[in-house]
Amino acid sequence: MGGAFLAAAVLARLGRSIGLPTIPLFILAGMLLGPHTPGFVLVDDPHQLEMLTALGLVLLLFYLGLEFHLDDLKTGGRKMALAGSVYLALNVSAGFGFGLVLGWGFSEALVLAGVLGISSSAIVTKILVDLGRIGNPESKPILGIIVVEDIFLALYLAALQPVIAGADSVGSAVFQAGKAFAFLLLLAVAARWGSKLIGRLIATKDDELLVISFLGAVVLVAGISEEFGVADAIGAFMVGLMLGNTTSGDRIRELVHPLRDAFGAIFFFGFGLSIDPGDLASVVWPVLIAAVLTVGMNVAAGLFAARIYGFGARPAANIATTLLARGEFALILATMAANAGLDARLGPFIAGYVLILAVLAPLAAGRSGWLARALPAATLTRT
Repeated sequence: MGGAFLAAAVLARLGRSIGLPTIPLFILAGMLLGPHTPGFVLVDDPHQLEMLTALGLVLLLFYLGLEFHLDDLKTGGRKMALAGSVYLALNVSAGFGFGLVLGWGFSEALVLAGVLGISSSAIVTKILVDLGRIGNPESKPILGIIVVEDIFLALYLAALQPVIAGADSVGSAVFQAGKAFAFLLLLAVAARWGSKLIGRLIATKDDELLVISFLGAVVLVAGISEEFGVADAIGAFMVGLMLGNTTSGDRIRELVHPLRDAFGAIFFFGFGLSIDPGDLASVVWPVLIAAVLTVGMNVAAGLFAARIYGFGARPAANIATTLLARGEFALILATMAANAGLDARLGPFIAGYVLILAVLAPLAAGRSGWLARALPAATLTRT
């Protein structure tokens, strides 16, 4: 674990010195020091860091929830729902259609719909933090789209599992989806009407006790979420949403920073450990085509979101490039596909696709001004 932290830090410091973002460098550190690359192997089994990487994802999404105020949901809920729905419609349908064109099978196409359709909440959050854009106006629709994706993700996973596993029970799939939705609804009710009570329960002047309290709450709810068929990241996000609106919210945001940064780095390092560079050559062309397709869909979705919010070209470009990243959810789907015995090409395809976009998204987001100059101004005129 110590070697993982230091390797990520050294590569990130070298990259920062020449202006590169940290996320792809953390991933590269995992690839270079993992079991799939010749040379020194620091971690021979990626599962050795499984709990730490899970904690990194939970803390990244918890911080995202802290920054997402309930007032934003109340004042812009309709626009957020519309922007998120259009984003999903464009990207999920493109992924499903691409899967059918590849001819790998119907179940494989359903998996690719999720892989191409849903952004990486962890990487999107890290990009916004690294670029100092959390407070920008266009960050509200970005976070809104992430929330809509996370809600869709829970229902999609519940419906997908029996399909790719060959189950013929529609009733079982409906039951799992209903259970996940009911738990999400319970968390939403607690976030909307329970913040004052939760705030009184967690309030303390002692920073040590506050850290222990919020860390215990977020990890516990994330674990319970998984038991109900809801992604742990969504549970963490909802806890952040609750605590961010309490009187202790500002102190929690400050105290969680070092935890978020440290374990977030391990999350991306662990992702790099899972990538076998030798498997990428057989799927290089599908990966490149899928990446280009995703860029096109994101630009279209960014233009649509900017139009309904009345933004100009630069915010539209920021939305399009920030949401490009694909990551943790795609890896979950890769694992599910492997366990279900689907086409063996799915694994390396997902790894290559995610790696390209994990590298491209931070670079593109930091240079979104180039895209802004190429966007047609007429498409951003508000009706």
